[in-house]
Amino acid sequence: MAKIKLTKGELKKQRDALRQYQRYLPTLQLKKQQLQMEILKFLALMDQIRAQEEEKKTACLLWAGLLATSGIDLALWLKPSAEIVASRNIAGVEVRLLERLDFAAAEYDLFTMPLWLDRGLELLREEKSLRMQMRMLERAVETLRHELRITTQRVNLFEKVKIPEAEEAIRVIKISIGDQMANAVGRSKAAKRKIEALNEVLV
Repeated sequence: MAKIKLTKGELKKQRDALRQYQRYLPTLQLKKQQLQMEILKFLALMDQIRAQEEEKKTACLLWAGLLATSGIDLALWLKPSAEIVASRNIAGVEVRLLERLDFAAAEYDLFTMPLWLDRGLELLREEKSLRMQMRMLERAVETLRHELRITTQRVNLFEKVKIPEAEEAIRVIKISIGDQMANAVGRSKAAKRKIEALNEVLV
């Protein structure tokens, strides 16, 4: 604990600081809980997306061989025309999440292209959307974890350092002021006795 002045002014300063720490601590604890809950929600959502991705990959494998032999290049039709992204504020932290990917309509000759092409494109576009959603969720979780580390450090600082230090400073100052007052009363009584003794001698 830093050296403190043993004065009434310092006592007021320490009491004000303690009140401030005790007022902010519940807010920090609430923020910590919110961050933890949101991280858990995002991790659960990521597990669901991984499972969906596996389903899409399995479905794609059923006709992937056809794609290889047909010589059709789907790359042009798999490029998103727009990314629809939403910003969310979670306990004071901005994160960006993918709402959806938009793709332009695939225009081709229905008579010359194979029948499986529509379904194949749909699956690949869904798989690409899931991959992009997963990347943005990973970044969001990373951002929230970083904020959680900082918030946890602040909670620990208040709980384990600042509040105990202020309480100890208040205790020490109160004892010191009490001692000073007792000494002042003692000196006052001694001075009174000396004055009374002096008066008796003079009379």
